[in-house]
Amino acid sequence: MIVFELICPDRHRFEGWFASSDDFESQKSRGLLSCPICSGSSIEKLLTAKIGKPEAEPAGEKAQPAPAQAALARNLNELIDYVLLNTENVGEDFPAEARRIHHKEAAQRNIRGLATGEETRELLEEGIAVMPWPVPRRKDWH
Repeated sequence: MIVFELICPDRHRFEGWFASSDDFESQKSRGLLSCPICSGSSIEKLLTAKIGKPEAEPAGEKAQPAPAQAALARNLNELIDYVLLNTENVGEDFPAEARRIHHKEAAQRNIRGLATGEETRELLEEGIAVMPWPVPRRKDWH
């Protein structure tokens, strides 16, 4: 299996798993691919870094592995960036907007915003899937 990062014209990014690169091209040419967010069918592959062992050891000393804490922070930053880039910030209107989306009174989309603990409990009791997630402050997050 091979994993490709894919994108639709609306810039929704998602993964696709294929038997091979040819399998991806075949499915694309037959119109079998669609965006899981907007159902768009014009899907493209994004460039990705090659994963695996280098063909030759780098010159000089062996590279030291990054400390686990630095890797964890980097992964957390990437996750936060992904969520922030792929959601709409509705601020303090979050509980009301989540209800409108749940009741199909507003367009289906990924949102984020502010809710008190009580508002979060009420949404969950109403069967509305929400996830409290405090995001640390960082200058370049929006």
